[in-house]
Amino acid sequence: MKQAAAAEEFNVVDSVLMKRVFYAFAALALLSLVISLGGKWFGRSIAMAGYTDDTTIHRVVIGNNVIAVPANAIRFLQARRDGLASRLDLYLRYPQMEGYSEAARDDFNHTGTAKNIIFLSFEPQMMSRDMSGRFAPIYSALIDQPGTPGPGGTTIYGFSEQSGYLNEVLAVAGRAGKDPFVARCLSGPSAEESLAPCERDIQVGDSLSLTYRFPRELLGNWPTLDAAIVAEATRVLKAAR
Repeated sequence: MKQAAAAEEFNVVDSVLMKRVFYAFAALALLSLVISLGGKWFGRSIAMAGYTDDTTIHRVVIGNNVIAVPANAIRFLQARRDGLASRLDLYLRYPQMEGYSEAARDDFNHTGTAKNIIFLSFEPQMMSRDMSGRFAPIYSALIDQPGTPGPGGTTIYGFSEQSGYLNEVLAVAGRAGKDPFVARCLSGPSAEESLAPCERDIQVGDSLSLTYRFPRELLGNWPTLDAAIVAEATRVLKAAR
């Protein structure tokens, strides 16, 4: 009797133990799968370094404007959505005017030899004139004459000490029948450290200001660059309904 009871008790204990072992192995297998999948996702996130190659179009509304752009052209993760915004920051590879992709990884990571990434910011217009329109009434009084010849037929002017524009120069080029092309560029060590040391703003859409920053190497071909920016703004901007 005692032996039978002991055997039965042993079988029960053995059965419970086997179940626990089975559940433990199942839990370990599930945990391993989660870690594997999570590792792949996290590893891809690290590799992307904040970029995305997602080309889903997002429609961002600023004032009376709708900006329709793919996710891979939007700089910041939290801005990759539809809806209202006070500002939208983009980055594009020039001259393709495309957002991030695996093929363009070196350009966006700035590990290649070429500097060809342009940064664009759309926001409500705060001033009645764009940078070109501000040259005659404002900038012309803040620069030192005469200037020096610059790339692409531009003239480079230093700012006076009282202007407040420290370590910056002004690049100006005449345009027939229009206000001059005007861009501010960093100078000295600051320019060497910056990926896009030159900046220009233009008026687009319905009371929008578009500021674009670009490598100084592109200043020599400013007519083509400026035309490409205007064309891209025209392409992505729609009137809000």
